[in-house]
Amino acid sequence: MKRKTIARLLIYGGVVAGFLIWRPYHDGCMRWGLPLVLAACWVGLVIALWKKPLPRAAAIVGPCLLLLPLALPGRDLDRARLREDYLAAMQAFDGCRYVWGGENARGIDCSGLPRRALRDALRHQAIRGNGRAARMWLAQWWFDTSARAMGEGYRGFTRPIGVEGPLWKLDPAELVAGDLAVTRGGSHVMVYLGGGSWIQADPGPGKVFIARADEDDNPWFRCEVSLHRWTVLE
Repeated sequence: MKRKTIARLLIYGGVVAGFLIWRPYHDGCMRWGLPLVLAACWVGLVIALWKKPLPRAAAIVGPCLLLLPLALPGRDLDRARLREDYLAAMQAFDGCRYVWGGENARGIDCSGLPRRALRDALRHQAIRGNGRAARMWLAQWWFDTSARAMGEGYRGFTRPIGVEGPLWKLDPAELVAGDLAVTRGGSHVMVYLGGGSWIQADPGPGKVFIARADEDDNPWFRCEVSLHRWTVLE
């Protein structure tokens, strides 16, 4: 294959990968498209550098180093730090616009908010060399967990805590910061921040905001919900 052709393929692949990362959606195009495009770019780079031993070796070893955290031994998670990072990551999205299916700062939806925040928290521990956190991050990235799935304990990611009812009536003493309130039917999810405050990506006002269930007149606070908890935080 000619070098110019490979160079074009690398440029096109880089543009497609950048577009997939830039768009707010976490969907099949992201989960399947991004790995395939990156793999194609990697193969093209290796071919282009095949006659240059050192650059070729760097091109082959580089991706292996990036994937190394997935192969590292697992150890117990620092769950207190994980919860702290998870809550902080969610609050960093305060004011972000609502986009159905979104999962980044360019737009996020109700289930994307806790999903993305949990992955960010897991990534922090994976970077510190915890292979278990890295593999949990990958599982959370690949297996999309909708609000309904959170309410159904999909893949054991969450579990019910036995608390139900409209949020404005619930006793905060029964809850732990990070708990998920899933509406009946699984159309929406809100996350408890502690101190009576909840965070949600609400399609009504079209943004992420924090409010108190006992003070703010938000229709979701009057819906019947069931409370669930991420098992990784226990």
